[in-house]
Amino acid sequence: MTLIRPTAEATGASGPARRPAAGRAVALLALLAVAALIPLLGPRSALDGTGEAAAPGVGGIALLRAALFAALCVPVGELFAARLARRVPGAPLEHAPRSWAPYTAAVGFVAALGLASVVATGNLLPHHLSDMDVGGLYQSRDGKLALLEVNAFLAAGLCALSRRPAAQVWPLAAVALAEALRAHPAPEHGPLVGSGLTLVHVTCAALWTGGLLHVLRMLRAWRASSEAADAAGAALLGLYARVAAVLFAALTATGVWSALRRMPPGTVLDQLTATSYGRTLLAKLVLVAAVAVLALLARLRLRRAADRLSACVPARAEVVALGLVVAVSGLLTALPLPIRWS
Repeated sequence: MTLIRPTAEATGASGPARRPAAGRAVALLALLAVAALIPLLGPRSALDGTGEAAAPGVGGIALLRAALFAALCVPVGELFAARLARRVPGAPLEHAPRSWAPYTAAVGFVAALGLASVVATGNLLPHHLSDMDVGGLYQSRDGKLALLEVNAFLAAGLCALSRRPAAQVWPLAAVALAEALRAHPAPEHGPLVGSGLTLVHVTCAALWTGGLLHVLRMLRAWRASSEAADAAGAALLGLYARVAAVLFAALTATGVWSALRRMPPGTVLDQLTATSYGRTLLAKLVLVAAVAVLALLARLRLRRAADRLSACVPARAEVVALGLVVAVSGLLTALPLPIRWS
């Protein structure tokens, strides 16, 4: 006896099968709108009452950097989740969801190009093409790093469209390295240490955020293909959860170390409320704590619930919270640093 599932054609074009898809589309658009508002409107509240002055166009710069981070997370997560799936016995790998990597590479390319134009204008928002000194990008450290990110996203997009999409790992690694170097200029005390911490932090964040997103997309595709895929889906989610625990530990260690390098231990409590950087960092910490609670709930359901895939419910909320963390991270990189280097 064969079990036949009702399809969208059987229920009708305007039937109930279309409503969940429409609801998901609306929820996704709402999430994108909220994530975009954080870097655009965040600087005003973060700087209020601190006496600090932000660079012109800080909201636009924060939005571009948040888009760049998101464009890095998605393809890295796809490669990571696909590698995990190959370790699951009986996984229906032929039912993989469609890759978003070509689209995110385009987003990353546009964001990197926008940030490069800011560097070419002397870290100001350009109003005319004549404001930009494109040739000057090759003569400064920030300019070279900005051009590296532009070319890396272009290469990642070409790799994603090729027969060997796994090759995009190299240009994506170049983006992560460029971000780590950009965040710690040479005048900083111990720039190589700072760049190393940021590289590990960015890499782990991309694996965690993008990996969970793609794992959930794979589970949905597998479940739509066969009820027998539930066991493989639960195994994949459990495998991801074990790796995510290590990623969370690395993220916490590098994040705390990086924060203490910018805010000496004796001034941390004051700077968390008195500086724009500290306030934004505090907001990020609250979101990360919420993510950790949701991850713990998902892990408990994987171990104790009769339906192990019920862990997808807190995992979906975790993805939403991680998206907000990415948006706040973009804002954090655009705000003035809270201390003077000694």
